[in-house]
Amino acid sequence: MGLLSLAIWTPIFFGVVLLALGRDDQARVVRWIALLGALVSLLVTLPMFGGFDNSTSAMQFVEKASWIARLNVHYHLGIDGISFWFVPLTAFITVVVVISAWESINERVNQYMGAFLILSGLMIGVFAALDAMLFYVFFEATLIPMYLIIGIWGGPKKIYAAFKFFLYTLLGSLLMLIALVYLYNKAGGSFDILTWHKLPLAGPAQTLVFFAFFAAFAVKVPMWPVHTWLPDVHVEAPTGGSAVLAAIMLKLGAYGFLRFSMPIAPDASHQWAPLMIVLSLVAVIYVGLVAMVQQDMKKLVAYSSVAHMGFVTLGFFIFNDLGVAGGLVQMIAHGFVSGAMFLCIGVLYDRVHSREISSYGGVINTMPNFTAFALLFAMANCGLPATAGFVGEWMVILGATQKHFILGLLAATALIFGAAYTLWMFKRVYLGPVANEDVRGLSDINSREFLMLGILAVAVLFMGVYPKPFTDVMNVSVADFLKHVAASKLN
Repeated sequence: MGLLSLAIWTPIFFGVVLLALGRDDQARVVRWIALLGALVSLLVTLPMFGGFDNSTSAMQFVEKASWIARLNVHYHLGIDGISFWFVPLTAFITVVVVISAWESINERVNQYMGAFLILSGLMIGVFAALDAMLFYVFFEATLIPMYLIIGIWGGPKKIYAAFKFFLYTLLGSLLMLIALVYLYNKAGGSFDILTWHKLPLAGPAQTLVFFAFFAAFAVKVPMWPVHTWLPDVHVEAPTGGSAVLAAIMLKLGAYGFLRFSMPIAPDASHQWAPLMIVLSLVAVIYVGLVAMVQQDMKKLVAYSSVAHMGFVTLGFFIFNDLGVAGGLVQMIAHGFVSGAMFLCIGVLYDRVHSREISSYGGVINTMPNFTAFALLFAMANCGLPATAGFVGEWMVILGATQKHFILGLLAATALIFGAAYTLWMFKRVYLGPVANEDVRGLSDINSREFLMLGILAVAVLFMGVYPKPFTDVMNVSVADFLKHVAASKLN
């Protein structure tokens, strides 16, 4: 097995072992096996850092074997500078999520941990797949463990949220399946994604293919106005589910635009770029305003995620290197920052069992160590320089300004709105005198929680202070991508 196969199947193997062997009376052993599985899954991704060549845009760590010979479907894996960082990021977030659930999940622990490990492997499969049918299988399979995570361990309206999540994402994907079959026939019976990039599609066909993929990927991002499932799912999902959903699963849709929509239908992408830019700016501005009036912390951060992901799609569809690279950096940074924000809310919820901002006040008086972490992540969510949240947003704003000054100006308003809703929430939850007896009785974070938040804090600061390792990996691939989508397939 190659490195990518190990990255995919190692967490799935550990997840299946937990499902088969674990019981609630063995919860302690189950947790340690889950942590071991998550750590081993992260370790097998580390050799990629030494073996990856930044100087080429070609696919690396390629594996290819026949899977369904009759349909010419292959088990075909590979990553380039665009997809590289999402493999270790997924494994890293899984480790943090396993640590976060150590004490908060006490029922069906083996199923909870197993679901997250299997989900981790499936998501890595999405980022690594170079065969469209393999991509589709991984893409759809991720719905199953997340559906169970929400539906079993979620809040009071968990069944409603789980169904909404499943139906929204599944219906969008059905149109994508039609596009895959069409492209398979156009390519002479091949599901090879890189071959599809070279197909000479006519203008109307490109438009239909573009919107078929848009139906799947826009829902997954999620873009306005198909974002309404996300706040409901975040509110009802357990803490780990919210963290993985925000940190990784939303990126599957954004990644789909770069791997399918734009390189396969470049003319349609340019033609409909104004629409995509408008939808992205609505997400950045309008959804940011919606976040400002939320009374539920999880809902506020959920709307914040929609606004931040609007930066990603905005960056992609302005078609310059700063914009596309900035969108990719924002995807990685959002993985760290949004995951950390949801985990901080989980720390409070485990103690007070309320997500309402009005239930708190003066948390700094009883939890000073925790408040320091929460402040760092709040600043990163605002886009403070020297944090991960700043780098991608600033690159996208610069790229948008190169495209048109007004675009950059409108995009920059997100920094104002982001600061407004994030600092307003922080002030009401953490600062001032102790507001009620629940807060007065709080205990500060323990060593496990300190470790969990500390790991994320290091990642947020490292990326903010020294983003070069992240951008160096993607520069050549982004340049090649832009060269490809700039060349009309009709010429």
